[in-house]
Amino acid sequence: MSVEHDFVSLRSSSLGSGLTDEQVQALASIAHCRRLADGEILIHEGEVTNNLHVITEGALAVTRDLGKGEYATIHVLHTGDLAGEMGFISGKSHTATLRSLGRTQICSVDRDAFESLLMTHPWLVYRVMQTIVRVSQDILRRMNAQHVELTKYVSSSHALY
Repeated sequence: MSVEHDFVSLRSSSLGSGLTDEQVQALASIAHCRRLADGEILIHEGEVTNNLHVITEGALAVTRDLGKGEYATIHVLHTGDLAGEMGFISGKSHTATLRSLGRTQICSVDRDAFESLLMTHPWLVYRVMQTIVRVSQDILRRMNAQHVELTKYVSSSHALY
């Protein structure tokens, strides 16, 4: 995809919210937007990567390996959500595998390239970090709500573990 297309994708994404056009242009200059095929793996559980991904269209299944080629979906990320943000910040390995559900478009930013903007675009870096925290908090809230609903279901059905 082109820098112009990357600009449009990032401008309408959660990463572009609160940024000026100039800041989005600077972000687009270091970003790489692409489409994932259905089932394509973006991140492998246990892998260490330095990339932050924003889902600009589609969805990603967050899965955990159950062994013998089987996996369990523990969450689904949708348009506007971020992926890989904890590894992007911490540099630690990912705790889940992310795989595309249908055709999904993502825009990715490498940590080293992002850090290169610190001196020339400090407010851009600050705003993106704010967005990482905000979007991560939203994802955590949704996961907590799903956990509570599952707990209520298990309790009301008197299921045994």
